[in-house]
Amino acid sequence: MQKNNWALPDIEERLGVSFQRKEFLQEALTHRSYINENPDWPTGHNERLEFLGDAVLELVVTEFLFARFAEKPEGELTSLRAAMVNTMMLASRAADIGLNDALLLSRGEAKDTGRARQYLLANAFEALIGALYLDGGYESAKKFLERVLFPQIDNVLEHRLWKDSKSLFQEEAQERESITPNYRVLREWGPDHAKRFVIGVFLGEEKIAEGEGDSKQEAETQAAANGLETKGWGE
Repeated sequence: MQKNNWALPDIEERLGVSFQRKEFLQEALTHRSYINENPDWPTGHNERLEFLGDAVLELVVTEFLFARFAEKPEGELTSLRAAMVNTMMLASRAADIGLNDALLLSRGEAKDTGRARQYLLANAFEALIGALYLDGGYESAKKFLERVLFPQIDNVLEHRLWKDSKSLFQEEAQERESITPNYRVLREWGPDHAKRFVIGVFLGEEKIAEGEGDSKQEAETQAAANGLETKGWGE
């Protein structure tokens, strides 16, 4: 069943976009779990659009950074791009433009909060970029990102978000508390080819934060980023 008060024209107005083919937007907002509960839903779920949007997003952001920072070498540009397109950034942008209320989820998924909801929102943001690309081409996606994402570059620079989270967390921990952080695997699941890891970052025996990822490195990086936020470091 469709959400109460869920209407594409209202969503378009909130997002500041207008689709020629509304089904692209509808699909971008449809999570796989919603299809499971509503098999007659007229569009598919958003994972294919997410796949497309991820590639479009990376190209648009790369072009923006290449032009904006003509003096920076490849390594620094790569770090800046990673900060602009990571899960936390995209989830934050998605929440600010109202995707949290627009996303169609199963009753179970709708109850998710915290990190799980961040993943859902970040994926929906990428799917939206894919939908914009299909509907209006590269310039349509670029125009949207210029308005919604590009202004965040100043925040990335001001708060050193472009630095590797693990390096930054270690610097802050050693400077502020004279402790070197350590990382421990808290949970892991899935087959060898598709494992997921939850890793905690600790200062001594105190767990500061957790991170989740497809590899230990990714989970550690996310744990460090969450640790910076928890401690209020780098603000």
